[in-house]
Amino acid sequence: MILNFDDFQKQDVKFDIDKLQNAYKEILSIKDFSGPDGISNFGAISLTQIPGDPDSIKGHKARGVFWTKPDSSGKEAIRDEKIDEAAYSEFIDEYKNTYFKEVFDVLSSKYKLGRVRILLKQPRSTLSWHRDPEPRLHIPIITNPGSMMVIDNVAKHLPADGSVWITNNTKYHNAFNGGEENRVHLVACVLDHKFN
Repeated sequence: MILNFDDFQKQDVKFDIDKLQNAYKEILSIKDFSGPDGISNFGAISLTQIPGDPDSIKGHKARGVFWTKPDSSGKEAIRDEKIDEAAYSEFIDEYKNTYFKEVFDVLSSKYKLGRVRILLKQPRSTLSWHRDPEPRLHIPIITNPGSMMVIDNVAKHLPADGSVWITNNTKYHNAFNGGEENRVHLVACVLDHKFN
């Protein structure tokens, strides 16, 4: 079997990991992770919203639509709400004095972004096997060797060194944290990136 690492594309931009980790601590002093009611092992802090609409980042809108194969039948099922990703263009005022605003400005100049969030994967937890409508941009902030992303049947660890990755989340994938500390990534929906 040939392993296809092309679904993990390292970009030609890099950020200061110390500043990212400090900005993350600043954000945590303002806001805790939240997710849709009744959904375990999912935590998000949204950095962008639909202009003037703080409700655009609450509840199931924190997650957005995805497809999964929930049982042994292998039949695909749709979950959560469809979102107009392109509408999430306003960086949230509370976080404008953090390094994340500079990161957002740089990324926005290079890519057409949808929602930009800080996502938490708690120790010894995993996401469902699912696919998303568009690729995702990842900047690992805190990670450990037991944290992996799996696309199709290829697993890859993304290091927390300031690197920027675009992953092919339009294919079935998951992420798991097999370590004993939180895995934290800045994750953005990328609306203008194509995989071959």
